[in-house]
Amino acid sequence: MALRGAWLAAGLGLGWAADQMLGDPRRWHPVAGFGQVATALEGHTYADNKACGVVNEVLLVSGTVGLGLAIQRAVLGRPVLGVLATAAATWAVLGGRSLARESEAIADRLSAGDLTGARARVRNLVSRDPEALDADGVARATLESVAENTSDAVVAPLFWGAVAGVPGLLAYRAINTLDAMVGYRNDRYGNFGWAAAKLDDVVNWVPARIAGALATACAPLVGGRPADAVRAVREQSGRHPSPNGGVVEAAFAGALGVTLGGRNTYGGVEEDRGELGYGASPRPADLIRANRLAFAVSAGAVAVSMAVALVRRR
Repeated sequence: MALRGAWLAAGLGLGWAADQMLGDPRRWHPVAGFGQVATALEGHTYADNKACGVVNEVLLVSGTVGLGLAIQRAVLGRPVLGVLATAAATWAVLGGRSLARESEAIADRLSAGDLTGARARVRNLVSRDPEALDADGVARATLESVAENTSDAVVAPLFWGAVAGVPGLLAYRAINTLDAMVGYRNDRYGNFGWAAAKLDDVVNWVPARIAGALATACAPLVGGRPADAVRAVREQSGRHPSPNGGVVEAAFAGALGVTLGGRNTYGGVEEDRGELGYGASPRPADLIRANRLAFAVSAGAVAVSMAVALVRRR
């Protein structure tokens, strides 16, 4: 079992490195393919009730678990292939480098005074209405996305990969993708997306707190103080509507010395997400600092996950 843990740790580390060097595949992305399958299935399973949403969730998540188990069985007893399969799956489900590229591009446009271009680019990261955002609003939206997606697209998949190998990697990405697709409180998905949203909250509970702890520990790397991050999490994270997003965003806000949260508009509906942090509104330079913090959290997460993989037992 120790050897198996070592191979799993190696695969996670290689997959993380591939994501940092290469980012997301530009064509034939497996997550995009999963989204197409989910959209097609929704055409058959959709109804405005929770039961149908549960069925949709079970079918898609169990399908990805089955695929992961099949991959693990295929490489059983072949450690080199096992490492490569784990690395490929890890690379496919992580999104750290692509997130940083988007944030950097938005920061460049804001620095150049190109608010229109920044608004267009921020659509890749957030679902709120960008046309209502000024420059500070675009910077805040981007930083919030960097914080939350560092947890969702890096820390959480690595954690579940360490716990459950390739099936854990694929299942987590399926759950998180379904939440992004149907986990909304609106007329169409309020009932159908209930299961997707709740399951996503469950599987992200531990990873979000790991991400928050790592952001707190890494605060000095971006000129912040761990005490400010701890204070923000303790005093303010509960103001956020997400039990997990609030922890991560508050930790980032405290570590960076900025204020996040507040009122956002989604599809014409205003939502109050509570203020997080104690500093000024984010500026373009803060996005560069946020990317540095996100990388530090990502590096810490892969180290933690590799350690978990090394000691895990049946």
